[in-house]
Amino acid sequence: MFVKALRVGLGHVIIAGDLLTRPRKKQRPAEQQAQVNEAAKGLTLYQFHACPFCVKTRRTLHRLNVPVALKDAKNNEQDRQTLLEQGGKIKVPCLRIEGNGQTTWMYDSKVIIDYLDKRFAAI
Repeated sequence: MFVKALRVGLGHVIIAGDLLTRPRKKQRPAEQQAQVNEAAKGLTLYQFHACPFCVKTRRTLHRLNVPVALKDAKNNEQDRQTLLEQGGKIKVPCLRIEGNGQTTWMYDSKVIIDYLDKRFAAI
C-alpha cells in the first residue's frame, strides 16, 4: 500500500515537473508543418501517463512539434490488449509506426527519441 502511494506521488511530481519545464515547440513554416503532420498520421505512442520514460518521449514529441496519437496502455484495456497482441509485450513507451503497408513496433525511449530526431528535426 505504501509503495503504491509513493509511486503515485512520484508520478504526480514527474508530471508537474514536465509541465513546468516543458520545452518550446519547434516553429516551422505552415507547409513544412503540414508535411510533419502528414508523416505523423502513421505514428501512435503507447504509454503510461506518469512513466518517466514516456514523459521523456512525449517531451521530444512536443519539442519537435509532432502530433502523435497517444494510447493509454495502463488504464485502457483495449489499448493494453492491442499493445500485447500486436506489439508482442506490454512495455512502454512503444511507438507504432505504420507506413508502406508495414507496421513496426519500436520500444525503448532512447531508440524512439533517436528515430524522432532523425525523422523530424531537419524538417
